[in-house]
Amino acid sequence: MRTSAVEFAHARKPLVINEASVPRAVEPFERIQCQWCQSMNDKAARSCAACGAPLDIRNVVSESGWREAPRIRDMTEIHFNSSTCQVEGEIVPTAEINLGPGDSIFFEHHVMLWKDQNVPLSVMSLSGGFKRLFAGMPFMISVASGPGRIAFSRDAAGELVVLPLHPGMELDVREHAFLLCSHNINYSFVRVKGLSNILFGGQGMYMDRFVTSDVPGLVILHGYGNVLERRLGPGESIMVEPGAFLYKDASVTMDVEFQRLGGGFFGGVNMSLAKMTGPGRIGIQSMYVHHKTE
Repeated sequence: MRTSAVEFAHARKPLVINEASVPRAVEPFERIQCQWCQSMNDKAARSCAACGAPLDIRNVVSESGWREAPRIRDMTEIHFNSSTCQVEGEIVPTAEINLGPGDSIFFEHHVMLWKDQNVPLSVMSLSGGFKRLFAGMPFMISVASGPGRIAFSRDAAGELVVLPLHPGMELDVREHAFLLCSHNINYSFVRVKGLSNILFGGQGMYMDRFVTSDVPGLVILHGYGNVLERRLGPGESIMVEPGAFLYKDASVTMDVEFQRLGGGFFGGVNMSLAKMTGPGRIGIQSMYVHHKTE
């Protein structure tokens, strides 16, 4: 059977495919992990939505393992629950909070800078109030509830350290260092005996303890001068001057050691140091601060 030229031309006609009917390969959903808080962010983001750390700048670590707390860009927006936080200023930075409905934060009352008139304030009930009072610590913790705006700042030069706490985390913070904390984090305090001038009638050092359960939360600290962080391995120890200590993971143990300096006719003096042993993070501040409770 022979095929005519017309039939052959029709047989050679190219096949037309409707592109709309062909399924395309799904592009992978790319995310960027923050090097500071380990939160995941959209690939186009310039700053971490959870802590405000720049995502386009790599961490710089010293030879001894210390890294600087991220320099949060002015007016960077940080998200937690249904609320947002903006960090403003550099020398004496301010945290401005836009509280969403149903959200609340707690703080020491003297760090509040301003608030909307409609933001209600209340007081958090604390156990061990008399111990806090006699130790010189704030025995009243204030609570602000949304919706509305409120801002905070300590009257000292330094840095704000934004620390998102993932579920199941525990963080110990030196007294008078925390600026504010989200309401879904459990708050208590512990005493570290033996630090600083306890031999001369002092009370030792107190630490605030923040614990998350099954939901994440946010803690913002104020560090004097510059803030540095180091991650200790299991069994790894460093000696820290008590006035430089800022925060640590609860997995890091703190013990007091005394080192004898000098000798001879005058006998020398004892120097008290905090021995930190990993595993976990330890944060320090470059300006030594000794509160009267130490």
